[in-house]
Amino acid sequence: MIPLLVDLEQEWRGGQNQFFLLLKGLYERGHAAEVHTAKGSSLGHRASKAGICVHYTSRGKLRLPAAAMMRRLMRDGRFDLVHVNESHALTAAWLSRAHRQVPLLVSRRVGYPLGRNYFSRARFDAAAGIIANSHWVAEQAIASGAPSEKLTVIYEGVAIPEPVSAKMRQEARARWGVGENQQLLGCVGVLLQDKGQEWVIRVLANLRAEFPDCKLLLAGDGAYRPQLEALTEELNLEDAVIFAGFVRDIESVYRAIDVFVFPALFEGLGTSLLAAMAHGVPSVTYLGCALGEIVEDGKSGLQVEPRNPQALSAAVRSILNNSGFAAELGTAGRLRIERIFSADQMVDETLRLYRQVCN
Repeated sequence: MIPLLVDLEQEWRGGQNQFFLLLKGLYERGHAAEVHTAKGSSLGHRASKAGICVHYTSRGKLRLPAAAMMRRLMRDGRFDLVHVNESHALTAAWLSRAHRQVPLLVSRRVGYPLGRNYFSRARFDAAAGIIANSHWVAEQAIASGAPSEKLTVIYEGVAIPEPVSAKMRQEARARWGVGENQQLLGCVGVLLQDKGQEWVIRVLANLRAEFPDCKLLLAGDGAYRPQLEALTEELNLEDAVIFAGFVRDIESVYRAIDVFVFPALFEGLGTSLLAAMAHGVPSVTYLGCALGEIVEDGKSGLQVEPRNPQALSAAVRSILNNSGFAAELGTAGRLRIERIFSADQMVDETLRLYRQVCN
């Protein structure tokens, strides 16, 4: 089977990481998947380094050039299906009329309602199937008019890392300038208001009286960084918050932290949470959106009501004050990821759907 996977974003976020894991997994299973992406994109660079065939659109997210490229790619009839990863790619595929030649699959990773105009509806009507990354995302899509018979839930997955040894932890903490006896909170993701990093900073402020050496490591960059830096100054936490920006060796973050705090308000799933749990890090999240599908409250992590920094602080405090409880949550979290949210399982379920729509 030769699927064409399409993503026209330049940046590297969770969706692009999932597509890369899928590409690699298909390749390892003997399927010569190819990718169509924007020139200079992180996805294209990584796929090319992995030996995957990459087709570049020179003008990125402009739909007409991308559609023209897709029409050229579809001419020789070697692709069995087209799988698009985001809205620009869906538009380009629809304009190219690829869906009239092979099945078109669409990944859906956000809970925002589908557009109700003709153009938006026509694009999704052209799809043979819509892959939602959580039941919550599927429910939101159906509520806004997507046909339920087209929806398939396939959880995103992460590669399962080797267990974190004492040496790995020591080296990672040295990387971030954190002592062995200091408490280190962590959050990974694009710095946006709905990702909730503001609440993690407020949690740190609440905990500093009890844990004066506690620090926070924020990995990621984004438009909300100036506001977060201003809040850090307002709360006199400049010496305690590490703004790491985009971190290539992201393993060094998960290996270093004691608690992963992820108070996102509108999350389709949350692959950084999956990765933290896979590393055995006890995690605290807000209730709601798709996060409840990942964390079993009190078993594989803790969940609290949204927009409540006091409750969030209390949950984090309960982990920092009880190393045995922290270890139990970390172990249970890792087992849950291995059982339900591994990259291998995501690839196998996606390949099963590919075969289904092609038959």
